[in-house]
Amino acid sequence: MYTSLTVIVPVYNEEDNLERVETEMAKFINTAPIKATVLFVNDGSTDNSQQLIEKICAKNQNFSFISFTKNRGLSAAIKAGFDVVESDLVGYIDSDLQTTPEDFNVLLEHIGEYDLVTGVRANRKDSFVKNMSSTIANGIRRAFTHDGMDDTGCPLKIIKTDYAKKIPMFKGLHRFLPAMILLQNGKIKQVPVQHFPRVAGEAKYHLWNRLIGPLIDCFAYLWMKKKYINYEIGKKG
Repeated sequence: MYTSLTVIVPVYNEEDNLERVETEMAKFINTAPIKATVLFVNDGSTDNSQQLIEKICAKNQNFSFISFTKNRGLSAAIKAGFDVVESDLVGYIDSDLQTTPEDFNVLLEHIGEYDLVTGVRANRKDSFVKNMSSTIANGIRRAFTHDGMDDTGCPLKIIKTDYAKKIPMFKGLHRFLPAMILLQNGKIKQVPVQHFPRVAGEAKYHLWNRLIGPLIDCFAYLWMKKKYINYEIGKKG
């Protein structure tokens, strides 16, 4: 039985979105079937994000943060969150809120049987170029990983913490979280979730890092898959 969830919210120059994050995450915490908390990971923001994060955490006991001294990228932010959480489950959502925290309740319905549950963005509210590049990138990743996932880039996931902490993250590996659970002989599932247009801030990804970067990362994943060590302890004394 899983009783606690920490939602990681990576932040890089999202000062215009953080008040919305506070409001929407507070709504989710009040409706979640288990104890839920929020962990901001400030990825070296150069705007006013850190000051706003500290203000939010000071008035909300269920919110906390860690802050990088320099920008290290989304994979590093997620990995840092995995490293510090102590809850049974760990979730992830982007601070642009193009997905909604309320859909964590949908993912929680399935996490008992599965080790990672990820959203699939239904009726995506992105530009044609962004949608097309994401579709191509997902197809490339699926061909390399055989994970069966249609939308590995969806920024709404829940993972059993024991599995999350075993993921050997490197730059770009946030795109391969379902595949990394499969390497641990875990079970994964995707379920449809809502998607919304970005209403504030700027997108951090463009055509180059949606296509070329993921293609390069696929070869890194194949190398890791070949070298990956997986074991189970039968007895100890």
